[in-house]
Order: sequence, then C-alpha cells, then structure tokens
Amino acid sequence: MKEHHPHEHDHHPPKRAPLNMMWQGIIFLALVLVVVLLYFLITYMNKKPENAPKPEAGLSQKNQPFSVLAPIDSGEMWHAPDMVAIPPAEKDLILYGRELIVHTSQYLGPKGRVAHLSNGMNCQNCHVNAGTVAWGNNFSATASTYPKYRGRSGTVEDLVKRVNDCMERSLNGQVLTKDSKEMRAMLAYMLWVGQGIPKGVKPKGWGIYQLAYMDRAANPELGKTLYLQKCSNCHGKNGEGLLNSEDNGYTYPPLWGKNSYNIGAGMYRIISLAGYIKANMPFGANYRQPQLSDEEAWDIAAYVNTMERPDKNLDKDWPKIAEKPIDYPFGPYADHFSETQHKYGPYKPILASH
Repeated sequence: MKEHHPHEHDHHPPKRAPLNMMWQGIIFLALVLVVVLLYFLITYMNKKPENAPKPEAGLSQKNQPFSVLAPIDSGEMWHAPDMVAIPPAEKDLILYGRELIVHTSQYLGPKGRVAHLSNGMNCQNCHVNAGTVAWGNNFSATASTYPKYRGRSGTVEDLVKRVNDCMERSLNGQVLTKDSKEMRAMLAYMLWVGQGIPKGVKPKGWGIYQLAYMDRAANPELGKTLYLQKCSNCHGKNGEGLLNSEDNGYTYPPLWGKNSYNIGAGMYRIISLAGYIKANMPFGANYRQPQLSDEEAWDIAAYVNTMERPDKNLDKDWPKIAEKPIDYPFGPYADHFSETQHKYGPYKPILASH
C-alpha cells in the first residue's frame, strides 16, 4: 500500500462560521433609512418659505444683494508696468518721482529734507503702492486723460495743476513750482506708470471703485462703531494716525485732525472715500478679497468725514454749480436737496432729479 502523506492531497480550507444573513439585511436597511432621513432633513432646513420677504435695501449686510463680501469686479484688470523696464536715460528721475510719492513727508513734510510744504502725509496714503494698484486710486489714466477739463476749477487743467491740487488739499500744504526737480520727477513717474494707454481711455481698475448707491443715508454713528472695530488699530482711536520711528512722517496716516486732508480734498467726498475703503481697507484687503461690506464702507466713510479737519477757502470751486458732484457737501446746488443729503445720501433721489 502507498503510504499516506497528509500534506500532498488533504489541503482543505478551514471552515468559517456562517454569516447571519438576517442581521446583515437589517443593518443594510437601517443605513439606507438613515441616509434618506438625513436627505429630507437637509432639504427641509434649506427650503425658503414661499412667502419669505425679498431682500430690501437699507437692511443688514447679509440681506443686501450688493453688500456681499465677494470680489468687487472681475475680468482683465490694468497692471502697472514692470519697474525693471524703465529706460536707463529716465531711470533716475522716474525713481525719484516714485520715492516722492511713497515718502512725500520725508522730502516735503514738516521735517522734509528738501522743503517744508505738506502736513506729514504721503501721496501713497491715497494712491496705493505708489499708484500702481487696481481700484487703489492709481495713475493708469493719468497720461491718457490729461490735460482735461475739470468742473472743480471750471478750466482745462494740466498735470502740474492736478499735482498741486493734491499738495494744497490732500496734503493741506503749499504748491510746488512747475520747474522744480520734485514736480518734474513726480510727473515723469506718473506718465511712466500710465504709459501705453490710448488717449482718452480709462482702463479697467482705473481710479476709485464706484459702490452701488444705498437706499438710505450713510450713517456716521454706525460708522463709528465699525471704525473702532476695524480701523482704529492702525489709524488710532482718535484718527490721529501712527508716526514713523524717525518722526518725519506717518506709517498710518491721520484720518482727521490738524494733520489730515482738508475739506477741499477729493477724499472728503463720501462716494470717493467709501469706494476707496471698500477696495483697499482694512490693511490687507483688496478688490479681490474685500474685508468690508458695501454698507460698512459707506458708514465708515460717513463717520471719518464727519470729524473735524483743516478748513480751506473753496470760493473758487465749482463755478458752474450744476457740475457739482452729487456728494459735494457744500451748497448752493442746482437742485432742492439739502447739504446733509448731498453729503450722506441717499443719492438715488438726487441722481434721478438731474
């Protein structure tokens, strides 16, 4: 007889305990029931009642269709030229112009090394990153639109006049002479930044963003609360700004008080200030990632421009009163609306009457 060897032919798999088919089915049905219940629960919670009120203007930010914290514009934006492309023959003058825009006070401020003409603020405080940022009050259309007629003076203005307007109003100071190196340098820089834009064209992202008008007036009291929460860390509880370590200029500019822009500055108009705030403030915000709703920007602008600041003789401004902007806060006007409504809004009724 052949000897039996158990490993050769007796390979049988070990027996497994039979699964309980009934319990397996119960568990499966329970999981299906849970999934179905969750689906109907989520659907019910997200369903809006048929009689739910529609959003109305003047309500809170979350109910405002124009107040969402989303990019305020999209598409192809203007971009400043690359600094490395400055022609060597013009480089020194253009770079000096940029330096004057960024550090105006160090050259022209109360302790300026060239002259003492301004209040300690810098041009860059209103023209973000030396006027090179989309919706940051940039210089993209400077070369393409000047000289041009401006209703504020009622005349055709060149860039010398425009720069000196900022010196006298935004910097609450004195003018530069036309032939000074500083004037020539700033003009050279602005024209270089705006190069390549066809005459008369304003590229996308030019200047200051225009917010949608609210159906209510901008509210300084609401703005005060927001300012203390979102702005005071940089600009100070009392709007005094923050001086730099050399004490010759501001790291963060004063938003009111004796060292801020005067009542003749463009930023004293709430429409301009609100659009600037929306696209650029608080620190770190930009038009792609705003940190404030439209309403918040309107209300903060109203609060800032309610506070005391330097005066200016405006008798020669807007010789044709019909050309005054709808947010110009000083009468007389060509319409029947009050100075208060022209300053704070609502602007839609004023606009509709023109």
